[in-house]
Amino acid sequence: MKNKIKASIIGASGYTGSELARILVNHPMVGIDHITSESHQDKKFSDLHPQFLGNLDIQLESASSIDVQDQDLLFLALPHGVSMDFVEKWQHSAVKIIDLSGDFRLSSAEVYEKWYKKAHTFKQGFQKAVYGMPELHAEEIKTANLVANPGCYPTASILSLAPLFHKKVVQEGTVIIDAKSGTTGAGIKVSPVTHFSNVNENFKAYGIGSHRHTIEIEEQLGGLFKKHIEVQFTPHLLPVDRGILATSYAKVSGEMDQEKLENLYASYFEGKPFVRLRKHAPSLKDVRGSNFCDIYPFWDKRTGRAIVLSAIDNLVKGAAGQAVHCMNLMFGLEEKEGLIQLPMQP
Repeated sequence: MKNKIKASIIGASGYTGSELARILVNHPMVGIDHITSESHQDKKFSDLHPQFLGNLDIQLESASSIDVQDQDLLFLALPHGVSMDFVEKWQHSAVKIIDLSGDFRLSSAEVYEKWYKKAHTFKQGFQKAVYGMPELHAEEIKTANLVANPGCYPTASILSLAPLFHKKVVQEGTVIIDAKSGTTGAGIKVSPVTHFSNVNENFKAYGIGSHRHTIEIEEQLGGLFKKHIEVQFTPHLLPVDRGILATSYAKVSGEMDQEKLENLYASYFEGKPFVRLRKHAPSLKDVRGSNFCDIYPFWDKRTGRAIVLSAIDNLVKGAAGQAVHCMNLMFGLEEKEGLIQLPMQP
């Protein structure tokens, strides 16, 4: 591809829009044509996010002012329940869309309404949306016009268990996922839960038994298993800026040991450039600022369980980096183009 992809970021005020810009500004095959914000029109992007000063001073504008026919790709960095309106508005244009909200991640509008507790106004979008996890759906993503970028918790959780479900060795009803996220996973808007005094020197679980990412995990792992499955998923809030560490537990059928487990994971993730299999448990700082998912599969012979740890940066592999990975596939680029940022240590 000789010409640069003409891309726009719809929604610039949050962490996801900022992280998209951080990755795209150095992507050799992308030009950022527009960045929108309905509440900060006419400000510079660097006024909102000072880290971009001198490197991305583009003026913020309303989404309604963009001629989408002149764009190749739109990244929708918008809240749940808002993206669907823009997807419907631009459904007849030729522009490709990567939606980073949860509006089209699930199997139907009915499932969405049950778990998100809000009406879905563009049900037809589910018919063409492709779930944007390259490790599971690369071929579908390549030809997609609408990609539903996965959630951050589901990314860490699904990747931790995908090889076991693909091999169909998981004993049903035995999966437990214990996941912890930094505060940026809740978005940029302040709430009582994410207020500094509640997060600092604290640690808590939330969404117990009812978190909306549960169904996203179940649908994707069930797709690999070729049947409906249930998992026990519990998220926790860490007093850190970014990162997710998920610990997944599953009983497996048939003979298993550490070597067989490692070989099963190595075979499944062969050729997947952003999954790194570890010999020891990963930490948040092992992936911070990168698009890597570090996975450590451990066989507990005492209990007969696979215990799999996975670590991602929730803003990169769990959001913006995964979206750019999908973009590379959609436009026939090399998968790793623009995404080789090494983790930041310390």
